Amino acid sequence: MEDKRQYKILLCEDDTNLGMVLKNYLELNEYEVTLERDGRLGLAAFQREKFDICLLDVMMPNMDGFTLAEEIRDIDPDVPLFFLSAKTMKDDIIQGYKLGADDYITKPFDSEVLLLKIRAILKRNEEENKINDNVEFDLGTYHFNPKLRELKNGTTMQTLSPKENELLKMLAEHKNDLLPRERALKKIWGSDTYFNGRSMDVYIAKLRKYLKEDSNIEIVNIHGNGFRLVAP
Repeated sequence: MEDKRQYKILLCEDDTNLGMVLKNYLELNEYEVTLERDGRLGLAAFQREKFDICLLDVMMPNMDGFTLAEEIRDIDPDVPLFFLSAKTMKDDIIQGYKLGADDYITKPFDSEVLLLKIRAILKRNEEENKINDNVEFDLGTYHFNPKLRELKNGTTMQTLSPKENELLKMLAEHKNDLLPRERALKKIWGSDTYFNGRSMDVYIAKLRKYLKEDSNIEIVNIHGNGFRLVAP
């Protein structure tokens, strides 16, 4: 039987009873759940480890769910987010979706329905990732296979390091378009600090060296914004 990966959920809920009931219910359904009781603790948990989905109560002490969502989106623009809220005002719901929520669930809600929604979004993400994992790229005279971390040009082949591979993959996905510096730094290095920025510049220089055999290919620095892989 195929070994199923255990998904990790960050649950931020200041109502102790609801928090524990939800945590236990999700754990019975084989999810790994980290429960935090306010937004600041939730952010600290998200900075510490990687989660597959975040369930955020809107009304929390120290940092509310909307502010926490903005902070989380800064670290990972793609992680699925659900808001759990007693606030049913249209404005609150709209604000939730504007912050990039995948769902806004009003209390009281049915745990089983929540579970089905979580399963659906995780399944969708897994299928999207599978498709993305198998994509290969033709860049001028080069052929790039991210799954095998191979960059081929005729008979020459370069095996890329994990960071080189991830960076070239992001550049190739944005081919002839801007890859925002901040997005690449957050996805590959975890944050866009000055030191990580310097590190990324070193990797860009390495990729330029690997691609120099084809004069039609160029990695252009768009000052202050990011990079563009120009390729036929």
